[in-house]
Amino acid sequence: MKTLARLLTATLLTAAVATGAAHAQAVRTEKNMSLELATRLAAATVAACQANGHAVTATVVDRAGNVRVVHRADNAGPHTLSASLQKAFTSASARNTTLAMMDASQKNPAAANLVHIPGYLLLGGGVPVRTGNEVIGAIGVGGAPGGHLDEQCAVAALEQAKDLLQ
Repeated sequence: MKTLARLLTATLLTAAVATGAAHAQAVRTEKNMSLELATRLAAATVAACQANGHAVTATVVDRAGNVRVVHRADNAGPHTLSASLQKAFTSASARNTTLAMMDASQKNPAAANLVHIPGYLLLGGGVPVRTGNEVIGAIGVGGAPGGHLDEQCAVAALEQAKDLLQ
């Protein structure tokens, strides 16, 4: 009888633990970007490009691709607003740089259709913002004379903020 009671107790405890684990997996906790961080990244990105003589727009989005901050330099072209947003959205969505995605789409026929995803822009200048291995947003830059230069400005801003992304 004692053995049966112990077996029943063990079974109930196992079921309770399993149920608790199932409930814990149903709700997720995710990191995201604060307004302060987004503002710093946008300002540092525009400043890095201005230091190289480029008038750009930097759009910073959160992990879901929603706009957090837009900084548009004086004399940045009107097209830079939508380009920076699309690059940021693409990078956050794919969790990759848009330059790497552009290269992949040009070299790999299986990736060529990425250009047809609504809101995607496969030009250099979109860079994911990571804390550890988790993507918490992205920076999109438009306006420098080449996507590789847009990307360099975003990377410079991330380098300045690396202590905040620990």
